[in-house]
Amino acid sequence: MKIKRIIALVLCLVMCGMLFTGCHGSRGRTGFEVPDEFDTSRNYEITFWAKNDTNKTQVEIYEKAVAAFEGLYPNIKVNVRLYTDYAKIYNDVITNISTDTTPNVCISYPDHIATYLTGSDVVVPLDSLAADENYGFGGSRLEYDGPSYEEVVPKFLEECKINGTLYAVPYMRSTEACYINKDFVEALGCTVPDVLTWDFVWEVSEAAMAKEADGETFKINGQKVMIPFIYKSTDNMMIQMLRQKGAGYSTAEGDILIFNDTTRELLYEISKHAKTQAFSTFKVSSYPANFLNAGQCIFAVDSTAGATWMGSNAPLSDISKDKIVDFETVVRAVPQFDTENVSMISQGPSICIFNKEDSQEVLASWLFAQFMMTNEVQIAYAETEGYAPVTTKAQDSAEYQDYLSRSGEDNKEHYDIKIQATELLIANTGNTFTTPVFNGSASLRDAAGQMIENTAKSTRRKETIDEAYMDKLYSDITSLYRLDQINTGGGSGASPADLGPLPSTAVTLLVCLALAWLGIIVYFVFTKLKGRASRK
Repeated sequence: MKIKRIIALVLCLVMCGMLFTGCHGSRGRTGFEVPDEFDTSRNYEITFWAKNDTNKTQVEIYEKAVAAFEGLYPNIKVNVRLYTDYAKIYNDVITNISTDTTPNVCISYPDHIATYLTGSDVVVPLDSLAADENYGFGGSRLEYDGPSYEEVVPKFLEECKINGTLYAVPYMRSTEACYINKDFVEALGCTVPDVLTWDFVWEVSEAAMAKEADGETFKINGQKVMIPFIYKSTDNMMIQMLRQKGAGYSTAEGDILIFNDTTRELLYEISKHAKTQAFSTFKVSSYPANFLNAGQCIFAVDSTAGATWMGSNAPLSDISKDKIVDFETVVRAVPQFDTENVSMISQGPSICIFNKEDSQEVLASWLFAQFMMTNEVQIAYAETEGYAPVTTKAQDSAEYQDYLSRSGEDNKEHYDIKIQATELLIANTGNTFTTPVFNGSASLRDAAGQMIENTAKSTRRKETIDEAYMDKLYSDITSLYRLDQINTGGGSGASPADLGPLPSTAVTLLVCLALAWLGIIVYFVFTKLKGRASRK
């Protein structure tokens, strides 16, 4: 009886170990390998989580793309789930990773993907898929005319790499632009330069704060509201300012460098203009476009993807027509510290693929993700906003060049401000940059913007902005975003307290070793007990 009990106990331990292995990290999945061929005899159902800018035309483009793809691959059904917020997609993916219910294909940002990668084999590395002669970029067995590897804009493709590995493909690209009320600038005796400087924007903004004798009405617009300079994404504002100054932000290894003297200097300057209320942010005041279109703002910084909200004739303006004033809008790159070395952020969604136990299902997902890079989809989606297609195949096509040439022909499809914003990005692709990506880089990005938001709000509340304030701000931001828990020098940026799950190969090795030792123990105990029984 003792022998049976011991054997039963050992077997229980073995089963627990196997159960643990099945639930840990990748849930027993191995790294993805490209199948030799796509099995068209089977049916597949994949999910695609996408983002649209509350734009019905974009929704229709997704629907048409899915229908066209399913027509080419009738054995693949694509279910689309639309979001209006990238952060919501990110949070839902994180939640679903823990239950192994991630989508197949997902619109995302590299910062987010870096966090997804803390789960073993969760996101599929795409290098082998992209290079596959049959199903890769420009593959011979594709049912559509996809771009070749050389026809994907190299800079955009590089942005999708994490630690040298391709984990996404670019979908659309945008940057930030400054939308300017040219009439107001000239009324203040100035001329809009080809390249804006921070000094110019601050100077004009302060000049626009002059009021009539009643002390309430602004001279520049005859209204009681005027916020000359409004910035939509303050995270981008801080990141670009630091980049232009050559100051620290972070390293690729996850070292946090943002808490430096240059950051303080920038915050002091921002506070000075927040104090006069010549400067504000989206979180403090609301959408820059609303104030610009109502004649209550001169410099409105927002994404080129928001161009259709900007200007007197904006097709997607959020304010009533009676509030809109007539003025000439011009588009420029974000303000610079050095006009000879323009630096602006590259942004816009990419597409990643989540690993599944069935490699054929993953291949089906890749076929769909790559279809989203065809001219049919790229050009149609790019024309909805100030996005640029991510392939030279689309950018150089006769269809897209014709679209750009018809700028101003109407205030809808060919809205001139939208096309100006797109051309700004295409002309400055070589001047764009992205921030280092690691597990925790998304939090650092949020922290960069929060420092500006906190400083602006504190200034408005008439708090003292001095060195003591800055010390506390740095401390509070570090604590709020747990920046002191990001590993410095680890490459992945994972927190020392949370290194992520072990790779599946390591788990397998450890379990095999454990089973071997358990086998030795069972044999030893069984031999001993058998010897005792025989002596009795």
